[in-house]
Amino acid sequence: MADTKGPVARPLSPHLQIYKPTLTMTMSIAHRITGAALYFGTLLLAWWLIAAASGSTTYSNFHWFMQSLVGKLVLFGYTWALLHHMLGGIRHLIWDTGRGFGPVEREWLAMATLVGSIGLTLLLWIFGYLMAGGA
Repeated sequence: MADTKGPVARPLSPHLQIYKPTLTMTMSIAHRITGAALYFGTLLLAWWLIAAASGSTTYSNFHWFMQSLVGKLVLFGYTWALLHHMLGGIRHLIWDTGRGFGPVEREWLAMATLVGSIGLTLLLWIFGYLMAGGA
């Protein structure tokens, strides 16, 4: 009869306990989270369009929520998620060309994504505030 071999000892896959967290790892996780946030945040856009089509009472309810502190925080977070995800997509597009894979370039692109998304969000909100007649 043939010998039956026992299970082969296979190497374990590296785990988060082994890896030291890096900025690029964090940006990858943030890119996934912002993608999910944009998926659910699109409900805001749908709510706005449905409220606008439903009449003044429904739209005034939407407007009241968006003018509240919670509504502004949700919209601010949605704006940041949109810009962060967009810049992360540009970073991936650069990688698709075969560039930016060196250690310095990867860190620079990750930092540019983070700083750029925060900076663009603040600039967009300041511009919107001033255009809306803010002080």
